[in-house]
Amino acid sequence: MDIQAIIDDISTALRPRLGEGSVASYIPQLAKVDPKQLGIAITTVEGETFVSGDADIAFSIQSVSKVFTLTLALGKAGETIWKRVGREPSGSAFNSIVQLEQEHGVPRNPFINAGAIVVTDMVLSGHQPREAIGEILRFLRYLADDETISIDEAVAASEQETGYRNRALANFMRGFGNLEHPVDHVLGVYFHQCALSMTCRQLARAGLFLANHGRDAMTGHSVVSPRRARRINALMLTCGHYDGSGDFAYHVGLPGKSGVGGGIMAIAPGKASIAVWSPGLNKVGNSLLGAEALEMLAARTGWSVFGA
Repeated sequence: MDIQAIIDDISTALRPRLGEGSVASYIPQLAKVDPKQLGIAITTVEGETFVSGDADIAFSIQSVSKVFTLTLALGKAGETIWKRVGREPSGSAFNSIVQLEQEHGVPRNPFINAGAIVVTDMVLSGHQPREAIGEILRFLRYLADDETISIDEAVAASEQETGYRNRALANFMRGFGNLEHPVDHVLGVYFHQCALSMTCRQLARAGLFLANHGRDAMTGHSVVSPRRARRINALMLTCGHYDGSGDFAYHVGLPGKSGVGGGIMAIAPGKASIAVWSPGLNKVGNSLLGAEALEMLAARTGWSVFGA
Protein backbone atom coordinates (compact mmCIF):
# COMPACT_ATOMS: atom_id res chain seq x y z
CA MET A 1 0.00 0.00 0.00
CA ASP A 2 1.40 3.39 -1.03
CA ILE A 3 0.46 5.57 1.95
CA GLN A 4 2.21 8.64 0.54
CA ALA A 5 0.23 8.46 -2.69
CA ILE A 6 -3.02 7.99 -0.75
CA ILE A 7 -2.56 11.07 1.45
CA ASP A 8 -1.34 13.17 -1.47
CA ASP A 9 -4.49 12.17 -3.38
CA ILE A 10 -6.65 13.15 -0.40
CA SER A 11 -4.90 16.54 -0.08
CA THR A 12 -5.39 17.18 -3.79
CA ALA A 13 -9.06 16.14 -3.69
CA LEU A 14 -9.85 18.43 -0.75
CA ARG A 15 -7.78 21.43 -1.86
CA PRO A 16 -10.65 23.13 -3.75
CA ARG A 17 -12.69 23.05 -0.53
CA LEU A 18 -10.12 24.67 1.76
CA GLY A 19 -11.78 27.28 3.95
CA GLU A 20 -15.06 25.40 4.44
CA GLY A 21 -16.44 25.38 7.98
CA SER A 22 -15.98 28.06 10.64
CA VAL A 23 -12.96 28.73 12.83
CA ALA A 24 -13.49 28.75 16.61
CA SER A 25 -14.31 32.44 16.92
CA TYR A 26 -15.11 32.35 20.66
CA ILE A 27 -11.38 32.05 21.41
CA PRO A 28 -9.96 35.29 19.93
CA GLN A 29 -6.54 33.86 19.05
CA LEU A 30 -8.10 30.93 17.17
CA ALA A 31 -10.38 33.32 15.26
CA LYS A 32 -7.25 34.76 13.60
CA VAL A 33 -6.13 31.44 12.05
CA ASP A 34 -6.28 31.15 8.24
CA PRO A 35 -8.93 28.47 7.57
CA LYS A 36 -7.49 27.58 4.14
CA GLN A 37 -5.06 24.97 5.46
CA LEU A 38 -4.99 21.17 5.58
CA GLY A 39 -2.26 18.93 6.94
CA ILE A 40 -2.06 15.14 7.18
CA ALA A 41 0.62 13.05 8.92
CA ILE A 42 0.80 9.31 9.51
CA THR A 43 3.36 7.44 11.63
CA THR A 44 3.20 3.67 11.28
CA VAL A 45 4.08 1.07 13.91
CA GLU A 46 7.03 0.16 11.65
CA GLY A 47 8.38 3.66 12.36
CA GLU A 48 7.75 5.28 8.98
CA THR A 49 6.27 8.77 8.72
CA PHE A 50 4.29 10.16 5.79
CA VAL A 51 3.15 13.78 5.51
CA SER A 52 1.13 15.86 3.08
CA GLY A 53 -0.08 19.46 2.86
CA ASP A 54 0.42 21.70 5.89
CA ALA A 55 1.68 18.91 8.16
CA ASP A 56 4.58 20.98 9.54
CA ILE A 57 2.60 24.07 10.57
CA ALA A 58 2.03 24.23 14.33
CA PHE A 59 -1.52 24.71 15.57
CA SER A 60 -3.32 24.78 18.91
CA ILE A 61 -4.20 21.16 19.70
CA GLN A 62 -6.90 22.19 22.19
CA SER A 63 -8.97 19.16 23.28
CA VAL A 64 -6.69 16.62 21.61
CA SER A 65 -4.55 17.26 24.71
CA LYS A 66 -7.23 15.54 26.81
CA VAL A 67 -6.03 12.13 25.61
CA PHE A 68 -2.57 12.80 27.03
CA THR A 69 -3.73 14.26 30.36
CA LEU A 70 -6.08 11.27 30.75
CA THR A 71 -3.06 8.98 30.18
CA LEU A 72 -1.12 10.87 32.88
CA ALA A 73 -4.06 10.80 35.32
CA LEU A 74 -4.53 7.05 34.82
CA GLY A 75 -0.83 6.63 35.57
CA LYS A 76 -1.25 8.54 38.83
CA ALA A 77 -4.63 7.38 40.09
CA GLY A 78 -5.38 4.22 38.10
CA GLU A 79 -8.96 3.02 37.83
CA THR A 80 -10.04 5.15 40.81
CA ILE A 81 -10.47 8.09 38.44
CA TRP A 82 -13.76 6.56 37.26
CA LYS A 83 -15.32 7.43 40.63
CA ARG A 84 -15.10 11.08 39.61
CA VAL A 85 -15.73 10.97 35.85
CA GLY A 86 -17.87 8.67 33.71
CA ARG A 87 -17.17 6.72 30.53
CA GLU A 88 -20.35 7.33 28.53
CA PRO A 89 -20.96 9.50 25.45
CA SER A 90 -22.56 12.80 26.45
CA GLY A 91 -24.94 13.58 23.59
CA SER A 92 -24.60 17.21 24.68
CA ALA A 93 -22.37 20.11 23.67
CA PHE A 94 -18.79 19.87 24.99
CA ASN A 95 -19.33 22.77 27.39
CA SER A 96 -22.88 21.92 28.55
CA ILE A 97 -23.74 22.57 32.19
CA VAL A 98 -27.26 21.03 32.13
CA GLN A 99 -26.12 17.41 32.22
CA LEU A 100 -23.63 18.19 34.97
CA GLU A 101 -26.39 19.44 37.25
CA GLN A 102 -28.57 16.40 36.61
CA GLU A 103 -25.64 14.07 37.35
CA HIS A 104 -24.52 15.80 40.57
CA GLY A 105 -21.22 17.20 39.35
CA VAL A 106 -19.87 13.97 37.85
CA PRO A 107 -19.03 14.62 34.17
CA ARG A 108 -20.20 12.07 31.61
CA ASN A 109 -16.71 11.35 30.18
CA PRO A 110 -13.11 12.64 30.31
CA PHE A 111 -13.24 14.29 26.88
CA ILE A 112 -15.98 16.86 27.40
CA ASN A 113 -14.71 20.04 29.06
CA ALA A 114 -16.09 19.25 32.52
CA GLY A 115 -14.54 15.77 32.47
CA ALA A 116 -11.19 17.09 31.28
CA ILE A 117 -11.20 19.69 34.06
CA VAL A 118 -11.65 16.88 36.63
CA VAL A 119 -8.80 14.95 34.97
CA THR A 120 -6.62 18.08 35.14
CA ASP A 121 -7.46 18.35 38.86
CA MET A 122 -6.04 14.82 39.26
CA VAL A 123 -2.87 15.64 37.32
CA LEU A 124 -2.44 18.70 39.58
CA SER A 125 -2.41 16.51 42.69
CA GLY A 126 0.84 17.03 44.62
CA HIS A 127 1.98 19.80 42.27
CA GLN A 128 1.93 23.53 41.94
CA PRO A 129 0.16 24.61 38.71
CA ARG A 130 3.47 25.50 37.04
CA GLU A 131 4.88 22.03 37.84
CA ALA A 132 1.78 20.30 36.48
CA ILE A 133 2.00 22.30 33.23
CA GLY A 134 5.68 21.33 33.02
CA GLU A 135 4.82 17.65 33.53
CA ILE A 136 2.25 17.71 30.70
CA LEU A 137 4.68 19.49 28.37
CA ARG A 138 7.50 17.04 29.20
CA PHE A 139 5.18 14.09 28.56
CA LEU A 140 4.24 15.39 25.10
CA ARG A 141 7.89 16.09 24.23
CA TYR A 142 8.80 12.57 25.36
CA LEU A 143 6.01 10.92 23.33
CA ALA A 144 6.74 12.97 20.21
CA ASP A 145 10.52 12.70 20.75
CA ASP A 146 10.70 16.43 20.09
CA GLU A 147 11.95 19.04 22.56
CA THR A 148 10.68 21.94 20.45
CA ILE A 149 7.00 21.42 21.37
CA SER A 150 5.74 24.42 23.32
CA ILE A 151 2.69 26.14 24.75
CA ASP A 152 1.29 29.13 22.86
CA GLU A 153 1.05 31.70 25.65
CA ALA A 154 -1.14 34.01 23.53
CA VAL A 155 -3.73 31.25 23.12
CA ALA A 156 -3.55 30.39 26.85
CA ALA A 157 -4.13 34.06 27.73
CA SER A 158 -6.97 34.26 25.21
CA GLU A 159 -8.66 31.25 26.84
CA GLN A 160 -8.10 32.69 30.31
CA GLU A 161 -9.83 35.91 29.27
CA THR A 162 -12.85 34.25 27.66
CA GLY A 163 -13.21 30.99 29.62
CA TYR A 164 -16.41 31.94 31.45
CA ARG A 165 -18.21 28.68 30.74
CA ASN A 166 -15.23 26.62 31.86
CA ARG A 167 -15.13 28.66 35.08
CA ALA A 168 -18.84 27.97 35.59
CA LEU A 169 -18.29 24.22 35.03
CA ALA A 170 -15.33 24.14 37.41
CA ASN A 171 -17.10 26.12 40.15
CA PHE A 172 -20.15 23.91 39.76
CA MET A 173 -18.08 20.74 40.22
CA ARG A 174 -16.20 22.31 43.13
CA GLY A 175 -19.62 22.95 44.70
CA PHE A 176 -20.39 19.23 44.37
CA GLY A 177 -17.01 18.33 45.90
CA ASN A 178 -15.59 16.92 42.64
CA LEU A 179 -12.62 19.33 42.39
CA GLU A 180 -9.94 19.13 45.07
CA HIS A 181 -7.84 22.16 44.11
CA PRO A 182 -8.70 25.86 43.80
CA VAL A 183 -10.63 26.54 40.60
CA ASP A 184 -8.10 29.12 39.37
CA HIS A 185 -5.25 26.62 39.76
CA VAL A 186 -7.07 23.86 37.89
CA LEU A 187 -8.18 26.15 35.08
CA GLY A 188 -4.72 27.69 34.77
CA VAL A 189 -3.33 24.22 34.01
CA TYR A 190 -6.31 23.32 31.79
CA PHE A 191 -6.01 26.46 29.63
CA HIS A 192 -2.28 25.87 29.18
CA GLN A 193 -2.68 22.21 28.17
CA CYS A 194 -5.29 23.25 25.57
CA ALA A 195 -2.83 25.85 24.26
CA LEU A 196 -0.18 23.23 23.41
CA SER A 197 1.12 24.01 19.93
CA MET A 198 2.01 21.04 17.73
CA THR A 199 2.28 20.06 14.07
CA CYS A 200 0.51 17.09 12.50
CA ARG A 201 3.89 15.36 12.27
CA GLN A 202 4.50 15.79 16.02
CA LEU A 203 0.96 14.81 16.98
CA ALA A 204 1.00 11.62 14.90
CA ARG A 205 4.28 10.64 16.56
CA ALA A 206 2.93 11.41 20.05
CA GLY A 207 -0.06 9.11 19.56
CA LEU A 208 1.96 6.17 18.30
CA PHE A 209 1.91 4.30 21.63
CA LEU A 210 -1.88 3.98 21.31
CA ALA A 211 -1.48 2.25 17.94
CA ASN A 212 1.11 -0.16 19.31
CA HIS A 213 -0.46 -1.76 22.40
CA GLY A 214 0.82 0.98 24.73
CA ARG A 215 4.45 0.75 23.62
CA ASP A 216 6.43 3.38 21.71
CA ALA A 217 7.16 1.59 18.44
CA MET A 218 10.29 3.67 17.81
CA THR A 219 12.04 3.31 21.17
CA GLY A 220 10.41 0.13 22.51
CA HIS A 221 9.56 1.94 25.76
CA SER A 222 6.30 0.97 27.44
CA VAL A 223 4.08 4.04 27.99
CA VAL A 224 0.97 2.23 29.27
CA SER A 225 -0.13 -1.41 29.47
CA PRO A 226 -1.79 -2.97 26.40
CA ARG A 227 -5.05 -3.12 28.35
CA ARG A 228 -4.92 0.61 29.19
CA ALA A 229 -4.10 1.53 25.58
CA ARG A 230 -7.11 -0.48 24.46
CA ARG A 231 -9.36 1.29 26.96
CA ILE A 232 -8.15 4.78 26.01
CA ASN A 233 -8.83 3.91 22.37
CA ALA A 234 -12.33 2.69 23.31
CA LEU A 235 -13.09 6.02 24.99
CA MET A 236 -11.77 7.92 21.97
CA LEU A 237 -14.06 5.90 19.68
CA THR A 238 -17.18 6.46 21.77
CA CYS A 239 -16.57 9.94 23.22
CA GLY A 240 -13.76 11.62 21.27
CA HIS A 241 -15.87 13.96 19.14
CA TYR A 242 -18.40 15.39 21.58
CA ASP A 243 -21.95 14.91 20.29
CA GLY A 244 -20.52 14.05 16.86
CA SER A 245 -18.82 10.88 18.17
CA GLY A 246 -21.36 8.44 16.75
CA ASP A 247 -21.23 10.15 13.37
CA PHE A 248 -17.42 9.98 13.34
CA ALA A 249 -17.47 6.27 14.27
CA TYR A 250 -20.05 5.68 11.51
CA HIS A 251 -18.10 7.46 8.78
CA VAL A 252 -14.46 6.90 9.83
CA GLY A 253 -14.47 3.91 12.19
CA LEU A 254 -11.28 4.82 14.06
CA PRO A 255 -10.67 5.92 17.66
CA GLY A 256 -10.07 9.66 17.46
CA LYS A 257 -9.98 12.89 19.41
CA SER A 258 -10.77 16.29 17.97
CA GLY A 259 -10.01 19.81 19.12
CA VAL A 260 -11.55 23.18 18.22
CA GLY A 261 -8.17 24.26 16.82
CA GLY A 262 -9.07 22.01 13.87
CA GLY A 263 -6.85 19.06 14.77
CA ILE A 264 -7.90 15.42 14.97
CA MET A 265 -5.68 12.59 16.18
CA ALA A 266 -6.88 9.15 15.05
CA ILE A 267 -5.54 5.70 15.85
CA ALA A 268 -5.53 2.65 13.60
CA PRO A 269 -4.75 0.00 16.25
CA GLY A 270 -1.82 -2.19 15.30
CA LYS A 271 -1.12 -0.07 12.24
CA ALA A 272 -0.60 3.68 12.62
CA SER A 273 -1.20 6.96 14.41
CA ILE A 274 -2.71 9.70 12.25
CA ALA A 275 -3.02 13.46 12.70
CA VAL A 276 -5.01 15.78 10.47
CA TRP A 277 -5.56 19.52 10.78
CA SER A 278 -7.86 21.95 9.05
CA PRO A 279 -9.16 24.91 11.09
CA GLY A 280 -12.71 25.13 9.68
CA LEU A 281 -15.13 23.36 12.05
CA ASN A 282 -18.50 21.73 11.51
CA LYS A 283 -21.54 22.57 13.65
CA VAL A 284 -20.48 20.32 16.55
CA GLY A 285 -16.94 21.73 16.76
CA ASN A 286 -14.95 19.11 14.82
CA SER A 287 -12.70 19.80 11.84
CA LEU A 288 -14.91 19.58 8.76
CA LEU A 289 -12.26 18.73 6.17
CA GLY A 290 -10.16 16.86 8.74
CA ALA A 291 -12.99 14.41 9.34
CA GLU A 292 -13.55 14.06 5.58
CA ALA A 293 -9.85 13.39 5.05
CA LEU A 294 -9.97 10.63 7.67
CA GLU A 295 -13.08 9.10 6.10
CA MET A 296 -11.29 9.00 2.74
CA LEU A 297 -8.17 7.56 4.38
CA ALA A 298 -10.11 4.81 6.18
CA ALA A 299 -11.87 3.88 2.93
CA ARG A 300 -8.60 3.76 0.94
CA THR A 301 -6.58 1.84 3.56
CA GLY A 302 -9.24 -0.44 5.04
CA TRP A 303 -8.03 0.62 8.50
CA SER A 304 -11.49 1.06 10.06
CA VAL A 305 -11.71 -1.02 13.24
CA PHE A 306 -14.97 -2.43 11.84
CA GLY A 307 -13.27 -3.96 8.79
CA ALA A 308 -12.55 -2.80 5.26
